[in-house]
Formats: sequence, C-alpha cells, structure tokens
Amino acid sequence: MDSDGLLEWARVLGRFCYGSPRAPVEVTLAAGLDMVFDIDWQGHRQLRTALPGDVVSVFILPPDIAALEARLRARAGDARAEIARRMGLALAEISHWAEFDHSVINDDLGAAVQSVRAILHAARSATARQRGLGDFVRNLGSGGTKAR
Repeated sequence: MDSDGLLEWARVLGRFCYGSPRAPVEVTLAAGLDMVFDIDWQGHRQLRTALPGDVVSVFILPPDIAALEARLRARAGDARAEIARRMGLALAEISHWAEFDHSVINDDLGAAVQSVRAILHAARSATARQRGLGDFVRNLGSGGTKAR
C-alpha cells in the first residue's frame, strides 16, 4: 500500500486498510482547528510520530468484556466466528490503553462523550496551545481587552 499521502494508516482485521489523508489534516491544524480521529493504537503511534506535541489521545474502554461482546452481537451484522475473532482482537487492542494520555470507560454514552469533551477542552485551554495568547496578554496592558 502506498502511504505517502497518509498521515497514518493500518491494516485492520487482516483485510481492511484505513488511513487519514495528510493534506486536509495539515490544513485544518494550520488554521488552528482541532481534528478528532477514531483510530486504533497503531494509528495513534503514527500520529504521535507525525505530530509530536500536538496529539491529545483518549482510549475508550468498555465497561466490561461482556458488554463489549453484547454490543458486537447487537449490531447483528457478523457471524459468531467473526464476533469471536473481533473479541480476540479487542483484547489485544485494550492491552495498549496505557500508551494514551487519557482513558474513558464507556458505560454510558452521554457521560463518555462529556468526559472526552472535557479532556479536549482542558487540552485546548493549555497555555501552550492557545494561539495568540501572548499578543492578547501584551494588549491587556495597553487597554486592549477584546475577547478572543
């Protein structure tokens, strides 16, 4: 697979290739906007390498293995053998949780979404990530207190 135009990519389940095109990501980040990726640990490692210091990662964990299996079965699209295969892969994926900055247990979707939003808001509020903050503070002394 030619990955020159991709920021990250991975072969998943031995048959599917997923990736994130580099150009639109770079344009979006250069404009000062955030991007959210739904990627596995392999893609996470590649993003960390490609965008050092600019990745805030969150690993989403199931409340327990039984709930994960029930969610896979509820999709009603996979045969038993495929669900068993995915469960084995899920356990391997979960073993990489400690490589991420944050972990959220998804036992309630609304609460999990709120947790991820809080993490991203806190990361965006970090002094080093606020574009133009130095100019804003310098302008405070000259009476320029315009909200950003």
